Amino acid sequence: MLLGKINEGMTAWNYAAYRENLKLLNEIWKFAKEKLTTEELINKILLGTDYKGRTVWHWAAEKGNLKLLHKIWQRAQEKLTTDEINNKLLLGTDSEGRTAWQLAAKECKLEIVQKVWEWAEEKLTKEEMNNELLLSTDNKKKTDWHLAAEKGNFKVINKMWDWAKEKLTTEEIKNKLLLGTDSVGMTAWHLTTKMYNLEILQKVRVWAKLTTEEINFY
Repeated sequence: MLLGKINEGMTAWNYAAYRENLKLLNEIWKFAKEKLTTEELINKILLGTDYKGRTVWHWAAEKGNLKLLHKIWQRAQEKLTTDEINNKLLLGTDSEGRTAWQLAAKECKLEIVQKVWEWAEEKLTKEEMNNELLLSTDNKKKTDWHLAAEKGNFKVINKMWDWAKEKLTTEEIKNKLLLGTDSVGMTAWHLTTKMYNLEILQKVRVWAKLTTEEINFY
């Protein structure tokens, strides 16, 4: 019953997260702790994936539900190893190659983007933060920068620019962020034009013209 798939490859646990039902999620967790082995609790519940290859962590991030995300993080801290938290939660990807952080960026959930970033800084190395979070790409070679630009959310784009200045080299900012292209050759600026967001278009143009000294100051 606990591990049976009830809807589009989802267990009751996955479906409760998808529906953002925190009360039901808590009840399922209590029941699961009583009935399942530790291995099942970890691999089938906390890290169990649905038809999109998503865990409850992915759904909470995409939905922008901070309370739900906090609760899952709490469970993860209790049951998972550091390696599992890092590689299967923070950096774990769905069937489209997207981390929970990228899903939050795609849906312009700034509060979630910031919170996951905070947790990631506590757990991940500098190289992991740069290469597997800031500059990581999905199956269509889109970074979080591309995904946020495509939705035209200035606050998310602006926040990512701040983090990029803090973490990346000037060359990385230029070649992988500003000039980085997805699988069809589009930069974040190109994707922004689809949303007709003049504020982001103007800001990205300004950023693209900056020198090394100006980037550090801006």
